[in-house]
Amino acid sequence: MTETIGLDVVWDFTLFAAVGFLAQLVDGALGMAYGVVSTTVLLAFGVPPANASASVHVAELFTTGASGASHLMHRNVDRKLFWRLAPAGIAGGVIGTYLLTSIDGDVIKPFIVAYMAVMAFVILWRTLRSFKPRTETPRGVSLLGLVGGFVDAVGGGGWGPVVTSSLVGAGGVPRYVIGTVNTAEFLLTAAVSASFAVALFSGHWEEGGDLANNAAAVAGLITGGLVAAPVAGYAVKRISARPLGVAVGVLILLLVLFQAAKLAAWI
Repeated sequence: MTETIGLDVVWDFTLFAAVGFLAQLVDGALGMAYGVVSTTVLLAFGVPPANASASVHVAELFTTGASGASHLMHRNVDRKLFWRLAPAGIAGGVIGTYLLTSIDGDVIKPFIVAYMAVMAFVILWRTLRSFKPRTETPRGVSLLGLVGGFVDAVGGGGWGPVVTSSLVGAGGVPRYVIGTVNTAEFLLTAAVSASFAVALFSGHWEEGGDLANNAAAVAGLITGGLVAAPVAGYAVKRISARPLGVAVGVLILLLVLFQAAKLAAWI
């Protein structure tokens, strides 16, 4: 019995290390997808939405920190845009965390699965469409950050697909948009993780006690993400984003269809 449990832990760690590595590499090239990919895989393994979001945000504390440092080193960060995005994103993330930990996982899961499907289409739209770059900062950045932080906390991912897609769609230079959004995500992730911890220790989040069951998966996500994160700043300059984005969008859609089939069987 002990040997079987040990093998399960090794398998979970190895699988999610691979998921974390690929997700972080994609995130470095597209400015999105680490949270969406990781959360979608966790949901496919039956993890409740709040636990999945908390697990991914704990992992992202490490990966977004490393990725942000990489983007700063490669001078991909627009500091003016950063300070307009980050505070609003934190506020949205805290509100989203409170909502997610207040609702039963079985009730909200169909909505999260539908949200992931929308994110898959956003990623496909973002990578297949061409945009004309411009240098000025678009209007409504703070509101965009608030919405992005909220959906990221509730869905376990979405900061990149919502914020990066909108800013690039408004004509932002992809290199600086991706670098700035990824770096701001570290502060958002820290705020969301702290909010989950407060909800857990205050007794507000009843399902939070099961988080220990995801320890191997979280460790794998952290390890794989940290291995890939140092090259994120380089990847955004070199990797062809279009085929990568299409592959990620299709992968998420397939996982969403799998989860939708499982949900249909439960009805």
